[in-house]
Amino acid sequence: MRVLISADMEGATGVTCTADVVPQTEQWQRFRRMFTDDVNACAAGLFDGGADGVLVNEAHSSQRNLLLEALDPRARMLTGRHKPLSMMQGVDGDVDGVVFLGYHAGAGQEGVLAHTYLENSITGVWLDGAPASEGRLNAALAAEHGVPVLLVTGDDRACADAADYAPGAELVAVKECVSRYAAICAPPAVTSALITEAARLSAARAGRFEGVVAAHRIEVEFDATHLAAAAAVVPTVELLSPLRVGFDAATMTSAMRAFKVVTTIAAAAVEGIYG
Repeated sequence: MRVLISADMEGATGVTCTADVVPQTEQWQRFRRMFTDDVNACAAGLFDGGADGVLVNEAHSSQRNLLLEALDPRARMLTGRHKPLSMMQGVDGDVDGVVFLGYHAGAGQEGVLAHTYLENSITGVWLDGAPASEGRLNAALAAEHGVPVLLVTGDDRACADAADYAPGAELVAVKECVSRYAAICAPPAVTSALITEAARLSAARAGRFEGVVAAHRIEVEFDATHLAAAAAVVPTVELLSPLRVGFDAATMTSAMRAFKVVTTIAAAAVEGIYG
């Protein structure tokens, strides 16, 4: 049994603010260790549950945050940017399940550091009409490849979101959201134990199924008109309103690739403090 861990950082143990997740800050150096501890706790539980291979895909920002030298030696890590499937690189390979570790609520939703792909600028994303976090988007991609979501960790809002898009998954809330930049946090000794046990239990659900290939529609709303206009330059992307764009795709894989193009162009169009 082989399992993919898609590891994001905003939902990791103790993380509550920008400095915790932005490279080169003192806080980032501190929290990347806790982030690595969360990953190791998950890997340990998966191995205890019968996994014989664990691939950790670094999914946060620069995708160079986890400490390879401190990684469980039984696991392997995919690190670095510009991966074709981004946060889900590896899901199209020989894996029997995926874990969303350190995930967070989506843009326009309540949750610690809530966003969808861009830290700001995007105020909402919808997949086939439903508000979409990164977790919902990635779960749909996993389903297309016949890979079940085994476990989701993050704050309580991320777990509530996951209960809807991955109803059979184990959930571990490592913190309770108070505001976008504040949370009641459990210490690493507690969260590690919770993650390990949930990962062990989740391994029983591993096993590929017939993938669900279908057409999808994604809509994205921005906080400034010029960002929507920039995104609408992409062929197939339609300007729906001054702040909103939408596009259709034949598969979830192509939808996510198009979404990556839209967010990349929008991010490049941000101008200084006015966005």
